[in-house]
Amino acid sequence: MYIVTSLTDPILTPNAIALGNFDGIHLGHQCVFEPILSANLTSTSLHSTVVTFCPHPQEFFRGQKRQLLTPIPEKVKILDRLGIEQLILIPFNQELAALSPQQFVKDILLDLFQAKQISVGQDFRFGYQRSGTAEELKMIAEPLGTEVMIHSLKTCLDSRISSSRIRQALADGDTEQVKQMLGRSYSLVGTVVQGQQIGRTIGFPTANLSVPEEKLLPRFGVYCVKVILEDDQILAGVMNIGCRPTVAGEKPTIEVHLLDWKGDLYGQTLTVSLEKFLRPEQKFSSLEALKTQIEQDCNQAREILRA
Repeated sequence: MYIVTSLTDPILTPNAIALGNFDGIHLGHQCVFEPILSANLTSTSLHSTVVTFCPHPQEFFRGQKRQLLTPIPEKVKILDRLGIEQLILIPFNQELAALSPQQFVKDILLDLFQAKQISVGQDFRFGYQRSGTAEELKMIAEPLGTEVMIHSLKTCLDSRISSSRIRQALADGDTEQVKQMLGRSYSLVGTVVQGQQIGRTIGFPTANLSVPEEKLLPRFGVYCVKVILEDDQILAGVMNIGCRPTVAGEKPTIEVHLLDWKGDLYGQTLTVSLEKFLRPEQKFSSLEALKTQIEQDCNQAREILRA
């Protein structure tokens, strides 16, 4: 996939564009992508292009880092897997924030990106003080020859799917609801780094995962997980995320124990998919009590993944 990070970079044109923030790339977002993927299949002249903003507009306006469901490297992999041809990351700055809806559509989308088709969600807002609506986008672009497709909001369990709702479900440890809204399990992608190796001393060696600092972490506790190694091997595992109160941990860590597997994972990039929340983080009276609980967690995970 071709990636553009500056408005001065060369851009593949003309385009069929999906426009939005798309944090999480949930099933609602994927509905917005469908028309541009179809346009790419039926027209050799149009490039399927996702246009989004970096940093996230909320991060720009609030002046603080925003935890993301899909940091840029993860978003790139998912979009590439979906078949998107080009990703344009518009730098969100004061100059962009000051553009009127008309200026943004005409100067950026039509003139610079040469958009011939634009796909957005019903709740899309843009331009100065978010004053532009999806309907206004249609009113500006279509008289100039660019088709605009507006998609109604997708629902799950009788409520609209949204990044905010996914965040809340992750905070609750509701992995099943998250899976229903994303169309896949929520994943943590990171590199295996050196840890304290306490797990090894009680018979449960763990891979300590370092993830991007902007990655949104789920509820602290123990999860049944599937782990994809760099060689695409898929393994069963148990993940603990939290501050490890039994051993007086201070900073949150992500530790993954692979079931019935031995090997060296240091330096590897792992993709850990959260399949089910098993229990909250807790403090045990001894390492022996912790070991007993981990054995129970592993047995429960085996049952879940066999089902």
